[in-house]
Amino acid sequence: MKIGELAKRSGMAASTIRFYEAKGLLKLGNRQSNGYRDYPLEAVAALSLISGAQQAGFSLDEIKQVLPDDFSSWRHDELISALNKKVSDIESLEVKLAQNKAHLQALIQLIGAKPDDVDCKDNAARVMASMNIPRR
Repeated sequence: MKIGELAKRSGMAASTIRFYEAKGLLKLGNRQSNGYRDYPLEAVAALSLISGAQQAGFSLDEIKQVLPDDFSSWRHDELISALNKKVSDIESLEVKLAQNKAHLQALIQLIGAKPDDVDCKDNAARVMASMNIPRR
């Protein structure tokens, strides 16, 4: 199939497909004598995998390392290792995000606990003092 049909079937722009080719992610197109690329049906699946991997947080370089040249040569151990590493990265990020969220919620509560008789400037000083931030 030509790139237009591949774009239609995959839901991606032809420029995106060419970008993935240029990055070495999509190696399934054979150039014909007229210069056009001819893509096998597997190219649709490859593009779906690339898109799904990006949505899962994989960089293009990470995808390139585990994506086989053809689907008959998956490197099982490398793929499992890369997937496990990404799960670990996500878990670490979840911990950090939970800490950031708790910090922000505490800050919101501290700022929101402004006494009625305190103006915004003095409240800011109160908040900064409670956080051990020196005043200028």
